[in-house]
Amino acid sequence: MGARGAYVHIKGRGDFLNVYVCEIPPGQATNPQKHLFEEVIYVLDGRGSTTIETAEGARHSFEWGTGSLFAIPLNTRYRFFNGSGSAPARLASVSNLPMMLNAFHNEAFIFDNDWRFPERIGDDRYFRGEGEFIPMRPGRHMWETNFVPSLPEFKLYEWKARGAGGSNIMFILAEGTMHAHMSEMPVGTYKKGHRHGADFHIFPVTGWGYSLLWYEGEKDFVKVDWKHGWVYAPPDMMFHQHFNAAPHPSRYLAVAYGNLRYPFSADKRATFLGMDVSLKAGGRQIEYQDENPRIHEIFEQELARSGVECRMHELLGLK
Repeated sequence: MGARGAYVHIKGRGDFLNVYVCEIPPGQATNPQKHLFEEVIYVLDGRGSTTIETAEGARHSFEWGTGSLFAIPLNTRYRFFNGSGSAPARLASVSNLPMMLNAFHNEAFIFDNDWRFPERIGDDRYFRGEGEFIPMRPGRHMWETNFVPSLPEFKLYEWKARGAGGSNIMFILAEGTMHAHMSEMPVGTYKKGHRHGADFHIFPVTGWGYSLLWYEGEKDFVKVDWKHGWVYAPPDMMFHQHFNAAPHPSRYLAVAYGNLRYPFSADKRATFLGMDVSLKAGGRQIEYQDENPRIHEIFEQELARSGVECRMHELLGLK
């Protein structure tokens, strides 16, 4: 690629998804790339631009910075440019490259394929940071585009069923099958526990906090602290719960395979249908009244360390 990089294979995902971290030196650019796998790219640090060239010769360019999100239309040629002459730029890409290589085991088919996907390019305004809001219902509202200039500033929509005044948006990027959504937790709150299949990669965007993970029937939790620049991924059908420990709202980005428009699998369809439905009703969510009391105790201890007031008492029926 003409840059520095590393592949990140998180447990349970290496057979079909991975993360690639790309670092572009100051004032430099990557080599032109074209490939038959999808990817969603989150800018971890720095500023720069991307140029995309379609098979018909049309060119689209857009400038990105820390916190930007975008996708490359399938099998179009592109390059990344670092806009700083003194600092490197780092981007994290979640892609289905492993799945494609495992399916076809032919690198030329993946990287030298001339098949065109004109429907993936989208409207010109999608490369300018504009898009189309597609209203669904809470938790399923979508924003269709190719490029989101700033995730920290993007408008989110309330999702009461996931708890504690949280909000979110789902993204349809470059008419792809990759899924991305962003959620926000208000100060002093946490979301309800839930579980799903093993493909979600979670990137903190603003604030900081932690997540608790456990398998059904386990008494102990695995605690994962997080902040911007980190990535973690709950294993297959492992319960997990996200907590905001910062004195301001915390946002995180989740990237997976199979979205609301193109679920790809029966399990992903079940996730979208049951992600805010109680386990008792056949869904995948643990309601506050059914959670382990230790979860709130741990949260109170964490907030005490950072001097943040807990705002969960009324929701939990506590004084």
